[in-house]
Amino acid sequence: MLSPVTPAFEAELRQILPATSFKEDTAPYLSEPRGRWAGQGFVVAPATVDEVAAVVKACAAEHVAIVPYSGGTGLVGGQLLQEGAKPVVLSLERMNRIRAVYPTENVLVCDAGVILADVQKAAEDVDRLFPLSLASEGSARVGGLLSTNAGGVNVLRYGNARALCLGLEVVRPDGTVWHGLTRLRKDNTGYDLRDLMIGAEGTLGIITGATLRLVPRPASIGAAMMAVPSPEAALQLLAMAGSHIGDGLSAFELIHRQGFDFLAEVGPDVRQPFTELPEWSVLIDVGLPKGLASQDALEGLFEAAFGAGLVTDGVIAQSLNQRQELWDIRENIPEANRRIGSISSHDISLPLSAVPDFIKRGGEAIAAIGAFRINCFGHLGDGNLHYNVFPMPGLSRADFMAERQLVKTALHDLAHGMGGSVSAEHGIGRLKVGDLERYGDPVKLAMLRAIKDALDPAGIMNPGAVLRQPA
Repeated sequence: MLSPVTPAFEAELRQILPATSFKEDTAPYLSEPRGRWAGQGFVVAPATVDEVAAVVKACAAEHVAIVPYSGGTGLVGGQLLQEGAKPVVLSLERMNRIRAVYPTENVLVCDAGVILADVQKAAEDVDRLFPLSLASEGSARVGGLLSTNAGGVNVLRYGNARALCLGLEVVRPDGTVWHGLTRLRKDNTGYDLRDLMIGAEGTLGIITGATLRLVPRPASIGAAMMAVPSPEAALQLLAMAGSHIGDGLSAFELIHRQGFDFLAEVGPDVRQPFTELPEWSVLIDVGLPKGLASQDALEGLFEAAFGAGLVTDGVIAQSLNQRQELWDIRENIPEANRRIGSISSHDISLPLSAVPDFIKRGGEAIAAIGAFRINCFGHLGDGNLHYNVFPMPGLSRADFMAERQLVKTALHDLAHGMGGSVSAEHGIGRLKVGDLERYGDPVKLAMLRAIKDALDPAGIMNPGAVLRQPA
């Protein structure tokens, strides 16, 4: 049984941490980006791993729950505890140091509270690239990105956050510290605790530091947006791009016309790439080594694809500014979605060959429920779709609360039935605990529970996230 934070326990924490560790305005830490849920908790912000360990040790002694808080950008409620005993909300924002950079090793060591954009800048300063990139990179923090195994636009080439991490520093649920900030690329000395902590969403410990993998910066980068007649053609274009460009293919994003229409309807303002908007288009990004030109590669791909009937129109960026304009379209679609207000949003992944059929069958399933607008877009290169359902013009999502669960269940059942996942890159949090129970392999669920019980027997670490809190 967990105990709430009491005035006496607050006083104990004030003895442990300096006054600068406490927040007068707690509202930003108790809500999520879309305003769907509100949390509770006493907010603390330690500045060192020793301070984090001291807080965790105090919470363990009193059986007080801890909700780790990183950048607050998560969309599945993993950073919020709505019900039960009042927890400690532990923010990592003051742990924001780049600890060391080793350019010749392609390694950077940092605190878990460092903002992703600052990691990218530190890598750029030594002529390296940290390739994890996503819309919230100006506020998302390393600890949260690793705890959710974040994806983003460059997974096709560089992998998820897991693939970009060599080592971790973690405060365990009893307050002891695992010092695992190794810079080794090979270390077969028992279970891989790093991989266990990545994606655990703070339920097994608190990540306080990370050793990250850098890569050489491409000498030539470029982007193109190409109109395709269908998702099937987009999938064939992806295969062709792989053959033409090889490892230089960084991102391959599928975009439906609805995304452009939403941008025109509510903003943000972007420069439209086509005179006549296609039903489907793809955004392709490449990065090539010295001696190879990205524009030449993209022009060659377009000519081959046009000849094969896979593209009908295209725009190839002629400068870095034009490349950014193309990416501004993709990166602002989620903001336009937020302004419209979705009835139900879905972060799913599928085997690549199943994507076109899912899009067709998904549309049919939604049409059977009612008349809605569908904005389907995402990372076709790794099979991750953001399939979001919106009200028709003149209506709001509040008008369709009764249909929301029907929409979600229909699409998640379809994705699962086609061998997909209902959580591609956002994690389980608290929003999708029921989905994990509905679609997860029972043996997998039993193994997850055994790990949780072994490492956090008191159940104080982010209770109710990923796994339902025992009654």
